[in-house]
Amino acid sequence: MVVCLKSKWTDIKTNNGRLLMEFATATATDTITLNHSITGSETIISNPSVFELGFFSPVNSTNRYLGIWYSFSPNVVVWVANRDKPLRNNSNGILKISMDGNLVLSNAKGQVLWSSSNSTTSSGTTMISNNSSAQFLDTGNLVLKDYQGTTTWESFLHPCDTFLPKMRLLANSKQQSKVQLTSWKSSSDPSIGSFSGSMESREVPEAFVWKGDRPYWRTGPWNGQHFLGIYESNFGYLDGLMVVDNKEGTVYVTFEYGRSFTFSRFVLNRQGQMALSYWSSEKEDWEFHGSDPVPSPTSCAVYGTCGVFGSCSNMYSAECRCLRGFEPRNKQEWNKGNWTSGCVRRTPLKCKRVNNSTTSSTGDKESGKDDRFMKQKAMKVPDFMILSSAPRENCQDQCLKNCSCTAYAFDSGIGCMLWSGNLIDLQQYPQGTATDLYIRLAYSELSERKQLAKIITIAVIVGTFIIATGAYFLYMRNYKQRVRKQKSKEMHSPGFEGIKSPKFPGEVLKQQELRLFNFEKLAMATNNFHSDTILGQGGFGQVYRGKLEDGQEIAIKRLSRASGQGLIEFTNEVVVISELQHRNLVKLLGCCVDGEEKILIYEYLPNRSLDAFVFDPLKKELSDWGKRFNIIEGIGRGLLYLHRDSRLKIIHRDLKPSNILLDEELNPKISDFGLAKIFQGKEDHANTRRVVGTYGYMSPEYAFQGLFSEKSDVFSFGVLLLEIVSGRRNSSFHEDEESSSLLKFAWKLWNENNIIALTDPALSSSIRDDENEIMRCLHVGLLCVQESARSRPSMPSVVSMLNSEIIGLPTPNKPAFTERHIGSYTDSFSHLNGGKCSINNASITAIDGR
Repeated sequence: MVVCLKSKWTDIKTNNGRLLMEFATATATDTITLNHSITGSETIISNPSVFELGFFSPVNSTNRYLGIWYSFSPNVVVWVANRDKPLRNNSNGILKISMDGNLVLSNAKGQVLWSSSNSTTSSGTTMISNNSSAQFLDTGNLVLKDYQGTTTWESFLHPCDTFLPKMRLLANSKQQSKVQLTSWKSSSDPSIGSFSGSMESREVPEAFVWKGDRPYWRTGPWNGQHFLGIYESNFGYLDGLMVVDNKEGTVYVTFEYGRSFTFSRFVLNRQGQMALSYWSSEKEDWEFHGSDPVPSPTSCAVYGTCGVFGSCSNMYSAECRCLRGFEPRNKQEWNKGNWTSGCVRRTPLKCKRVNNSTTSSTGDKESGKDDRFMKQKAMKVPDFMILSSAPRENCQDQCLKNCSCTAYAFDSGIGCMLWSGNLIDLQQYPQGTATDLYIRLAYSELSERKQLAKIITIAVIVGTFIIATGAYFLYMRNYKQRVRKQKSKEMHSPGFEGIKSPKFPGEVLKQQELRLFNFEKLAMATNNFHSDTILGQGGFGQVYRGKLEDGQEIAIKRLSRASGQGLIEFTNEVVVISELQHRNLVKLLGCCVDGEEKILIYEYLPNRSLDAFVFDPLKKELSDWGKRFNIIEGIGRGLLYLHRDSRLKIIHRDLKPSNILLDEELNPKISDFGLAKIFQGKEDHANTRRVVGTYGYMSPEYAFQGLFSEKSDVFSFGVLLLEIVSGRRNSSFHEDEESSSLLKFAWKLWNENNIIALTDPALSSSIRDDENEIMRCLHVGLLCVQESARSRPSMPSVVSMLNSEIIGLPTPNKPAFTERHIGSYTDSFSHLNGGKCSINNASITAIDGR
């Protein structure tokens, strides 16, 4: 029995003016049968009540359409049936199951405007049955089934402009078929617009947006973790996506809701952008989360903006240049900003000259020398890639042997990639883990550049030496006086006027932004810094537990007067933490600067640090897997905030269990930002001669070369993750004779297909119910600790992997520090840092609630 509500018409005001809807008559069923149809203002609602199916009218239109929308946000339509054949003049239609078993939409005269038989069914045949039914699923998918329960048609295989979670955009090269998105023509007209989007089944799959029959934007090939043509800073907006290739001609892309988003959707809009939005329960509205390409018809992301052999070097407003060794085909048009004709090679390749029995028109004296390759860093690889089975070391030779090969690249997730003929759709990225592309050039093009580089280098060295010699004497004369004056100003000021931010020159942390504490009151709160109130001690100084006059408990971090390296860390921590607000970061309450005293005041967290729980066999609080996973997820979200979502881009550089504090409910909070590095806008990595951090958690590129980036924190997170799951320390691992570290032991178990054995025995009761989630965490941990920083996933990808079971995980490569005993690396660390492995083992290392 179907129970209906009384229908009425009303206007719904929308924030984007897209639709004028009617409050429809909602039915208490999610199924359409032969005896149940939908007409007029009736609707059906999915179970649970997320999506609604019924008739609607766009804004400023008298046409009516059968569509699907969010029941809590009726202005957002995700699917339209009769998009090219509307019901005219607000007339009524009827949706029913016909006698042949198809869904049919008719107008009042009985004319069929849309039918599921107009589209190919799932089985490829038209079903004849009078016992069919259509069920409206909670995913927003309308599914038609025959009397045997076999799905014969579904709306997810015939989408409009919206890509929903669990939907599959697939392509089959053998059947020459694909499921694609198509944009609306306008906000008041849902008929098929100018743009379409789909996966393309190639040797390596990639996605395209088409404008008519011309490519408008492409993702680049999929390497198992991300698309090579998506700029790294945009990875976050693709979190949750997964590409599946069965290697038999069928490929599809799908995605799931992230745990941080209740509802999310991709829309191919009328500008040709794939835009992601998510529902904010707090604001009760949709929030834009990212798009590609950027909203400009002249942006670098638009396909082939600079023509063949032209490279685009600005994300938002295209700036084209010819690749080295090439020049504009039409210089007059090029100078006017019309780059579509592209570029041509200045000097023919030797391979071409030999085959054509010609000599260089330039009289090249080096024409007998083989062609060489020029390295172009951080590139979006061109279109029309050819996959080769050659390993990395033979990829260049594979290209060199083929006269038509003009470039090559190698990606660990794809392999050797070759290109022949013209190179189209090239883009230079300012930073990140984009692919290095090697362009084939005549030998003379590279030798001329090397000679010019030598001349410039010599000139720069001589000029620099002269200037430096003169500046040295001036500098030495004033150095001591300047240092004395600066130290007096810093160490003996009567009060705190503000600390300059290294990230934003000219900005200071003002008093109204940061609470200033009186030293005498802090002394009273800690019984004059009595030893009984000490919670922990680190390279910065000691940490005390105190209670203010109003009863508030605080943690007081006091710079040791004897510390010769604490002033920089103090200023850095004030600047960094005062700019950050996140539930998984420790909260800075204020600071105190009084003469030589420099103190930070934090919220007090009674459960101390993570290592007191994970590595203490007597602690029973973390015998529940759910609590451990909550800690892993919280640390990941805190790092994601630091790397991508905060006002500043911050690399922590000292992530370890003692720097993860736990509140009353065991929620993790990242602490100790004394070593944190603030990156400028487009900066993504840096190097230092002063290697600081903690043994066992530093990435190999940082420990041995002083190079650090987001991937350094990812490595530390991976070690943390494996420690949390296993309950074992990485730096003091002695449980296996063949494995001198936790990473080496984990890698051994992985190769034995027994990684689950790494799980903490205290979690034995959880393994049966949570084995898949535990296995996923261990898998992600191994991906994070891979030896190559480039192979490690970014934190947006890590968080997505942890939160989505549908995402297939790539196979990890060998972890770092597994070739020899981890203790043998100590000398290398000491050599890099003047004999010290870490100058900041912990600032808040072990806060112990008493």
